[in-house]
Amino acid sequence: MAGRRVTVAGLGVSGRSAALALTRMGADVTVVDGGDSGTHREHADRLREQGVTARLGDAETLPEGTDLIVTSPGWKPQSPLFAAAGAADVPVWGDVELAWRLRGAAAGGSGTAAPWLAVTGTNGKTTTVQMLSAILRAAGLRAPAVGNIGTPLIDVVLDEQEPPDVLAVELSSYQLHWAPSLRAHSAAVLNLAPDHLDWHGTMEAYAADKGRIYEGNQVACVYNCADPATERLVREADVEEGCRAVGFTLGTPGPSELGVVDGILVDRAFVEDRHRQAQELAEVGDVTPAAPHNIANALAAAALARAYGVPPSAVRDGLRAFSPDAHRIAHVADVGGVAYVDDSKATNTHATQASLAAYESIVWIAGGLAKGATFDELVRTSAPRLRGAVLIGADRGLIREALSRHAPDVPVVDLARTDTEAMAAAVHEAARLARPGDTVLMAPACASMDMFVNYNARGDAFAEAVRELAADRAHDVE
Repeated sequence: MAGRRVTVAGLGVSGRSAALALTRMGADVTVVDGGDSGTHREHADRLREQGVTARLGDAETLPEGTDLIVTSPGWKPQSPLFAAAGAADVPVWGDVELAWRLRGAAAGGSGTAAPWLAVTGTNGKTTTVQMLSAILRAAGLRAPAVGNIGTPLIDVVLDEQEPPDVLAVELSSYQLHWAPSLRAHSAAVLNLAPDHLDWHGTMEAYAADKGRIYEGNQVACVYNCADPATERLVREADVEEGCRAVGFTLGTPGPSELGVVDGILVDRAFVEDRHRQAQELAEVGDVTPAAPHNIANALAAAALARAYGVPPSAVRDGLRAFSPDAHRIAHVADVGGVAYVDDSKATNTHATQASLAAYESIVWIAGGLAKGATFDELVRTSAPRLRGAVLIGADRGLIREALSRHAPDVPVVDLARTDTEAMAAAVHEAARLARPGDTVLMAPACASMDMFVNYNARGDAFAEAVRELAADRAHDVE
């Protein structure tokens, strides 16, 4: 990289990480960003102290002399900066592409490149990668969860102090779009559903970018037997000789699959005779929470770990040690015989459908920013499970209309407010509708930014409202 004139697009975490790494390697780096807020200026000043040129307020003009662009994941392919790069025949790499090309460059280029076990999908990526990391660590490996999960890949692949043995890598469709050279040891696509179509343009383009994760796989392409689109991506991929397709299913697995038999997670892919043998890996009860979609996540993680040669005991121990992040189908409390569950991370219909499928009788709290989504299929398939619904947020009317069409007998409370205190009101209304044995499930199927800073803040508001409800009920008993 020494002597190259590199433009880094974006002042976010990955952009700053790339800029500093490239500068340390001797590149002449300019960071561009369309923002010019106090935070932008603060980040820019810190980069300038390290010898990076920073240009704020102009994200469209290609800096003179640029011979490479490294982009942050969220920048759309149609951005004027990339159009200018195309006209000047300047290549565009993403942060993942940069990390892949620089892997093993620690210790003056003598470092050994750790293999990548990669995960993508519309939903479940973060949980699966964290499970995978826990399983690999249970096998005694240094195996951080990295990528879209929050730790910049470039920092990890250049780490000279604690180089990893293997990487559990979460990759978004944005990152995969800009990573044409990536060749993973093994990879999984968990599921495919319409999402981010404003960025990709079409479902076909979105799926194609997800499918890039399989290109050049060495050992295993892991797919979801319940989602034919993921298997189709495997069939279309150009992989290394000997690489196998490995499915995961919530049912009894066939040869070259992982699945569930009598409450046991079993492997019929990485055994000596997969036509006659099955290896017990763990019990369903070892997975937290044991909701169907999370069991699927665990099977995908186990498949990738087994592809890397991890023993069955490590799968069991890793799953037992794993604890999911907050706001992912998290049990908050039981109040009056009713369970209150926070799945604020369910920001689209696909994730919410999986969440609703985990419970039998539900009072559903939903709503927010729909991001162009429609809710008819979600409501139609989930209607038999709904005891009631409480709607909040800017686009709640879209969900109300779907409920009126497909679940007209379900009581609906429409809270015509978008202030943050609406969550407390929603919890009280849900409590009024619920009966002992029900679950009050906050799985919004929408983004949070109409009312909250992010889905974490929304989940925190729900949990706080539930705790206040529990305290009020306890006081009434006294």
